[in-house]
Amino acid sequence: MSLTAGPADVADPAQLLDNQRTTSLSPLLSPALLRQEHPIDAAAAKTVVQGRADTVDILDGRDDRLLVVVGPCSVHDPGAALDYARRLAEHAERLRDQVHIVMRVYFEKPRTTLGWKGLINDPRLDGSFAVNAGLRLARQLLLDITALGLPVGCEFLDPITPQYIADTVSWGSIGARTAASQVHRQLCSALSMPVGVKNSTEGDVQVAVDAVRAAAASHVFPGINADGLAALVTTSGNPDCHVILRGSSAGPNYDAETVAGTLALLRKAGLPERTLIDASHGNSGKDHLRQAGVVAELAERIGAGERGITGLMIESFLEGGRQELTLGRSGELTYGQSITDACVDWPTTAELLTELAAAVRARR
Repeated sequence: MSLTAGPADVADPAQLLDNQRTTSLSPLLSPALLRQEHPIDAAAAKTVVQGRADTVDILDGRDDRLLVVVGPCSVHDPGAALDYARRLAEHAERLRDQVHIVMRVYFEKPRTTLGWKGLINDPRLDGSFAVNAGLRLARQLLLDITALGLPVGCEFLDPITPQYIADTVSWGSIGARTAASQVHRQLCSALSMPVGVKNSTEGDVQVAVDAVRAAAASHVFPGINADGLAALVTTSGNPDCHVILRGSSAGPNYDAETVAGTLALLRKAGLPERTLIDASHGNSGKDHLRQAGVVAELAERIGAGERGITGLMIESFLEGGRQELTLGRSGELTYGQSITDACVDWPTTAELLTELAAAVRARR
């Protein structure tokens, strides 16, 4: 006997076809409305444009500084993130002749299985999924950080989210879990900033090279326009994408041999030879204390003249380590400490940035 109703049992047959597992559909504000509520001013726009231009010049070798993307694994407390940004902005200005610092401001957290998905998805940290509130919080934080003269970098996970915040972003990234995704490669081809693509979680660098090549080409794909309406997006391609080596489940991949091999893959594909190193994730064995050792080794190699390393990524926050989030109990969290991946603390971060600046001076 059938456990589902037949067409004769319902007035509208569509009820049998749609929303069998969707429990609700809620209105989402449009990108145009969010940008109107939280507009970017001329000074912030200048910071974004200059941040993009400086990054591209470093990637293309016209600028011999080092690109350093540094900040929390993911933002859960906008106040603490802005506190961190103020400290970072001071160092960015002091070291600007050697390193181009971009603050890592990630709002979307890809999960291997389950867990908190980031500030945009669940800004109240309680499972209420107030996405409209999350979008407003995220955009305002990006504007506040950019107002300090500090360019920001974001990972793009949901292909719709960039319409809400991309005009404030100087550098983007595609994570290891989505590097092979055609949707994300097409998205990269449309984005107006340089984008780094990580090798896969299994350590496949070729997948990132393929992504960079695909993103450089033009594409036509479904998306949304500024009013939130379905639209066909036609792109010209993004020539400023690049590979990020982040290690893997098998171990690190920031050694000189792997860097050289990555450059060879890029050369074979007819792509610019530029690579960033992520000091966290597989390259640190997910031990935040080992990030300092990774950076120290890379600084030594850079200072000795190694040219294949265009920049670094460091996961850093005010307090070192990480803490567990219990949904709905955010008031019990330690201020300035990550609730996702463990980060190095601020004093260590300041030392690492100074060390990288010294490496650039030595290389010169």
